[in-house]
Amino acid sequence: MSGIHEVNILGTSVKLPFFLSKGNAAGQRLVVTAGIHGGEYPCVEAAVRLGRSIDPARLRGEVLIIPSANPTAFAARSIYVTPADGKNLNRCFPGDPEGSFTDRWAAWLFEHVISTGDAYLDLHGGDMIEALVPFTACYAVDDPEVTEKSKSLARAFGIRHILMHAKQAAGGPSGMTVLTAAEAGVPALLAEAGGQGIWDEASVALLQRGVLRVMRALDMYDEAPAEVPEDSVMLSGWSWLRSETTGLFYPTVSIGDYVSEGQALGRIADFFGDTRQELVSPASGIVLFLVTSLAMNPGDPLMAIAY
Repeated sequence: MSGIHEVNILGTSVKLPFFLSKGNAAGQRLVVTAGIHGGEYPCVEAAVRLGRSIDPARLRGEVLIIPSANPTAFAARSIYVTPADGKNLNRCFPGDPEGSFTDRWAAWLFEHVISTGDAYLDLHGGDMIEALVPFTACYAVDDPEVTEKSKSLARAFGIRHILMHAKQAAGGPSGMTVLTAAEAGVPALLAEAGGQGIWDEASVALLQRGVLRVMRALDMYDEAPAEVPEDSVMLSGWSWLRSETTGLFYPTVSIGDYVSEGQALGRIADFFGDTRQELVSPASGIVLFLVTSLAMNPGDPLMAIAY
């Protein structure tokens, strides 16, 4: 079954597309969202293909797929934020039903979508100005069983780099889908592939295969790729670099590069070419994502070093 569910948020009609597949046999309920950020396209296309391809006759349990979980941002081709109030949806969970537009939308999504699953997958990618190494991420929470189940989802997904966040990672983002879900008792995984405003077939296929592998691991579906996933590399955290000034960004590293603590990573210059900010690696690790925009503003993310 597929359709559009319409929700009124502060006078704005949000039309939420969904696929709901119910199997002929009992099993778990898997919730999959994509497009929490409106400009991350491979995950949206992967979710559409999954929703159209899952065969209920071979399914045990049920799968709810939301291919565009932030439709207003998708329509506006918005980078990072929801246009109505300029907030990042993936920093607003579990939401606030009395807050601004994005807070209320987060509250509705969490209550009616994310928290309803026995397991939760949130598909992402680099935004329109981001390149990244494909990775999955999950959180260690107070419940060790949820933590281990989340880690198992990451291994089953089959992407090489797995970022295992401590619950209170210093400087890490808060209000994220997967952290909030895990804290509510739902094993949860974030998966990222692709970026820079395109949807390439390789990234779409990577995400699609990963969801099918998770479904097989949950004993829900046997139509998963037969190939063995790559050996995983566990990453224990990451450090973000942000711009301190307005200017032009000139990185000297690329995604996937291994860097050493203290290594020069690039600079931000003014319009006359004079350096305004020197960038130095805060840790030794891999360049997991990198912003590819020339234009920078104070507070903008530049890159993350995962270790």
